Amino acid sequence: MSTITPQNPVLHHVTLKTNQLAEMAAWYKTAVGLEPNHYGPFGAWLTNDAANHRVALLVAPGLDDDPEKLAHTGMHHMAFEYPGIDALLSNYERLKDEGITPHACLDHGLTTSLYYVDPDGNSVELQTDNFGDWSASSEWMRTAAEFQTNPIGVNVDPEQLVAAWKGGDGAAALHERSFAGEFDPGTPLDLRLPAEADDAAVEAI
Repeated sequence: MSTITPQNPVLHHVTLKTNQLAEMAAWYKTAVGLEPNHYGPFGAWLTNDAANHRVALLVAPGLDDDPEKLAHTGMHHMAFEYPGIDALLSNYERLKDEGITPHACLDHGLTTSLYYVDPDGNSVELQTDNFGDWSASSEWMRTAAEFQTNPIGVNVDPEQLVAAWKGGDGAAALHERSFAGEFDPGTPLDLRLPAEADDAAVEAI
């Protein structure tokens, strides 16, 4: 039996199969600044930091789009983290000007998260840690009664959130007001799941 202590690897990239290479590459460049280190007939390998790639887009013969994607198992979303609420909401406004708006906005307790849909119908989360500290948000996630009873979080209207931010609220105040339900949009939550799952999530909230 091995006595070697395993070292946990770090998540490096996500690979998506696509029939819309150009559209997908353009969307990820606009949404999160991913640029290709390689772009060719077989796909594109994109990065927005020092890694050789963070998202790969794979093209292959015989791929079919899945019209029932939301009802099938598989990846629900990938996520990118901003260092603070200012960067997250500034990016929300930038993307809104580009005609890209979120399908959902949630205060999960541990994060404030905006969810977008890429050209292939994949959900992409842009988030910031509400505690500004992974150890603190991890401890809250492990121990908070609120998370045990409602891990989905609170539905938030991003426009109300931005208005409060522009009114001078900082990260702590925005989170407190969001999580208390003050920015409820009054519209159904779209988690890009089958309707019965969305309904269950709303009941949990």
